[in-house]
Amino acid sequence: MAEGKVWVRRDREKPLRQKHPWLFSGAIAHAEAAQDGELVAVYDSRDRFLARGYWNSKSQIQTRILSWRDEAIDAAWWRRMLSQAIARRDLPAEDTACRLVNAENDYLPGLIVDRYGDWLVVQALTRAIDARKEKIADALLDLTGIPNIYERSDVEARQREGLSEAVGALRGAEPPATLAIKQDGIRYLVDMRRGHKTGFYLDQRDNRCLLRELAADCPKGARLLNLFSYTGGFAIAAGSGSHAVHVDSAYSALGLAEANTALNKIPAANAEFIQADAFDYLRHCVGAGERFDVVAVDPPKFAAHKRQIQRAARGYKDLNLHAFRLVKPGGWLMTFSCSGAISRELFQKIVFGALVDSRRRAQIVRQLGAASDHPVALTFPEGAYLKGLLLRVD
Repeated sequence: MAEGKVWVRRDREKPLRQKHPWLFSGAIAHAEAAQDGELVAVYDSRDRFLARGYWNSKSQIQTRILSWRDEAIDAAWWRRMLSQAIARRDLPAEDTACRLVNAENDYLPGLIVDRYGDWLVVQALTRAIDARKEKIADALLDLTGIPNIYERSDVEARQREGLSEAVGALRGAEPPATLAIKQDGIRYLVDMRRGHKTGFYLDQRDNRCLLRELAADCPKGARLLNLFSYTGGFAIAAGSGSHAVHVDSAYSALGLAEANTALNKIPAANAEFIQADAFDYLRHCVGAGERFDVVAVDPPKFAAHKRQIQRAARGYKDLNLHAFRLVKPGGWLMTFSCSGAISRELFQKIVFGALVDSRRRAQIVRQLGAASDHPVALTFPEGAYLKGLLLRVD
């Protein structure tokens, strides 16, 4: 199929020249022979080559850039880029789970690849990646030697590409109902078929290690509140020296959290599992005069688009206001936003507003983000979706 051509408006060329990987519909002057899911060459207003990427007329991001070089995007190119992404991961050999390909941040827009033991989980977020996923699976099989490749392309982003959900084995066997992985000496059960994201919050790895350090310095029997606990990652990382309260609205997630507690030989008496709405539970705890040494707040995405920012800000403020009221003097609040539409600066302002209303004092001890196997391309600030604060509260 002949390669299509796209011309960028003269007043909208700068981001592309600075190697931002997205070309929005409003920046495009016109296109010729561009086919959805197929390659296009991108030119400036004076017909000079700028980049090569793939096209989708159904998406607001009509072109996603693969290369700023005038080079062939062929099987060898895909293999080379996958190989480079995989080679850049430098994690302990005994660990069995990590992200191998982080989409635009590894210069492979629309493609996520996570490893869980003897399985790779692939997410094809765009039409072009979806059309190439079989060849990508073959390359991954050859490059990693991991025999099983499972697809979890069941995310909202595909709807904006005009795609339906796609879930199932691409290569090898279907994953079991749960699979035990190991990170930093801790074992976790993962549900690759139905779990959040691709089954586990791999991006919180470094922050779980940090919370483990905090818990080790707390007095024995310290109380830890793990809100939006999912399968218990933060509290499991804290270990057996704390009394953890896991709160999640999903009964199935709490079941895995309880199983993870047993898997890591944490005494059952050191953990509670509460199915509840986190907002309601926070208000209940404040009303009951509860106090915790550590509170971890890791909610789901509240704002995917700019039009959702105001509502999301109210939600984040409400959560953090009540969380501040629950932390013992000298205790810790670890709070996050994974909303791409909420900047780090805005998130900090929201948390500041919550602090003022709580009439407490707090210090930022550390700015938090995604783990090292989730690199962020410097030319793609949108890749830094996970923002967090470690706060010492007085």
